[in-house]
Amino acid sequence: MTRVRLVLIGMTLGAVGVAVRMLLMRQAAIARRRIGKPLGEVSIDADRVWKKSLDGTPIELLLLGDSLAAGLGAERRKETLGARIAKGVARGMQQPVRLRTAAVVGSESTALAGQLDALPEDYRADVAVIVVGGNDVTHLIPPRSAGVELENAIIHLQKCGTPVVVGTCPDLGTLQPVPQPLRTLLSRMSYRLALEQTKVAWRTGAVPVDLRQAVGPTFRDQPEEMFSLDRFHPSAAGYRRTAEALIPAVELALTQASTELPVAAAACR
Repeated sequence: MTRVRLVLIGMTLGAVGVAVRMLLMRQAAIARRRIGKPLGEVSIDADRVWKKSLDGTPIELLLLGDSLAAGLGAERRKETLGARIAKGVARGMQQPVRLRTAAVVGSESTALAGQLDALPEDYRADVAVIVVGGNDVTHLIPPRSAGVELENAIIHLQKCGTPVVVGTCPDLGTLQPVPQPLRTLLSRMSYRLALEQTKVAWRTGAVPVDLRQAVGPTFRDQPEEMFSLDRFHPSAAGYRRTAEALIPAVELALTQASTELPVAAAACR
């Protein structure tokens, strides 16, 4: 094969690569618009004490992350992810749970630091749940960069004496409205990010929950039931299924923390 032919083949492949990249970028922009701005980007405020009738001091539950953690798509506050987890943990631990949601719709992993900074200085959660990653994938954030932000947030919380549960990036390949070939690419990218988040969780001592494996098949097989009207965010049933996957890990984190010496809240400031 002559050098000229090799150059021509290289130029052709390069042009094809540019065209494919432009197609994916256009589709990614469509996905970001659809995923990032449903229902006016407003999630329901579910912050309150759940299961007040139970005895004992309320467990402080903190949710950080993106629209899934914020509960976007739920029509009633009891249907949000935070409320579902709070109610489930309250039943399991036989203790009231006070929910505080710092998660913000549309957040990438870089937003975790700001969500923590926005908390009152005297606030310390008994357990924190972080669910983030979808926006990192659609904005093409490298998994390692997103992982660094997640690790910083986990370490910050642990310095406060707060155990952490990480719900890893869900499978974005279940989003049927996203056109192909982007949907397949998003599935692969979300898988790589989930792997990185799992590594970060194990490395820091947080408890990871593989949402791709735990709820992905259900969302893929039952999209009409699992997704809300926007077809991107979970419905009441979808949040219930996601909460069911997270609750055992939250209870485990609380149980493990109860056997360790308490850490002064001031240590994290």
